[in-house]
Amino acid sequence: MRPSAVRLLNILVPIKRAVDYAVKIRVNPEQTGIDLNVKHSMNPFDEIAVEEAVRIRERLKDAVKSIKVVTIGPPKSAETLRTALAMGADSAVHVEIPESAPAPEPLGVAKTLKALIERQKEGVDVVIMGKQAIDDDAGQTGQMLAGLLGWSQATFASKVVVDPEQKVVNVTREIDGGLEELRCKLPVIITTDLRQVHLQPRYASLPNIMKAKKKLVEKLTAAELGIDLTPRLETIKVTEPPKRVGGGKVANVDELLAKLKEAGITGKRA
Repeated sequence: MRPSAVRLLNILVPIKRAVDYAVKIRVNPEQTGIDLNVKHSMNPFDEIAVEEAVRIRERLKDAVKSIKVVTIGPPKSAETLRTALAMGADSAVHVEIPESAPAPEPLGVAKTLKALIERQKEGVDVVIMGKQAIDDDAGQTGQMLAGLLGWSQATFASKVVVDPEQKVVNVTREIDGGLEELRCKLPVIITTDLRQVHLQPRYASLPNIMKAKKKLVEKLTAAELGIDLTPRLETIKVTEPPKRVGGGKVANVDELLAKLKEAGITGKRA
C-alpha cells in the first residue's frame, strides 16, 4: 500500500496598519483618541510574522502551498497588504471598514479571522501573527482566535520549526526564567515576538513591488462574514500623561527627610 501524500501547508498571516513606530504620538483635539493624520505602516510585530511565514516556505520549499495575508481596516490598509505581498505573500484578503469606523476590538478581530478561516476551501494549517499591535498593545487576538477555533497556540515565539510530515510545530518562546519549547499539533496559532532578532524583515525590492500589484486581493466586508464589529467598550476620554516635574538635590539625609515630610510622606514603624 502506498503512503498517502503529505498535505501541503496553507499559512495565514493577519496584519494591521498602525501608526508608524517612529512617529511621536499626540492626542487629537477632541480627546477621543490619538491623532491619525500621521505616517502609517505595517505593525512591526506583524512584519516579523510575514517574514517568518516566508522563511518557513524557504526552508520547506514545496511543502508550503500558499501564504495569504489578511487585514481588517479602512481602504488605506490596502497599501499594507501590498507591502506584505511584495515581501513574499501569495494573495491577500481585505476586510474593509469605513474610514470613520472605530478600530475593531480584539474579540471582533478574532471572530472575523475565524469566519475567514472557515471560508477557506483548502483549509488553514498555520496562523502566524504579531503578538500585539503597537497602537493599542492589547496582545489578545491570537489567544482569542485559538480559543474560538479550539486550536493549539504558541505565543511570544522566538523560533518556529514546522514538521509537515509529522503535522507538528516546535516553538521556542521566551519566558521570565529563560526559554520554553512547545510542541503543538497542526493546525496552530503562533504569535511572534520582537525578540526574534534573527528575523530582520526583508525590504521589498522594486521588482517584487511591481509583481505585488498583480497579485490577488480579495475584498470583503464584516457583514458578508456575518460579523458585527461594533465595539463593546466606550472610550470616554484620552489625555496625555502629565509632564514630569524636574527633581532636586539634597545635601544630606536630614534635608531629604524634611523634603519628604513637606510632601506628606511619612514612614511607619515596622
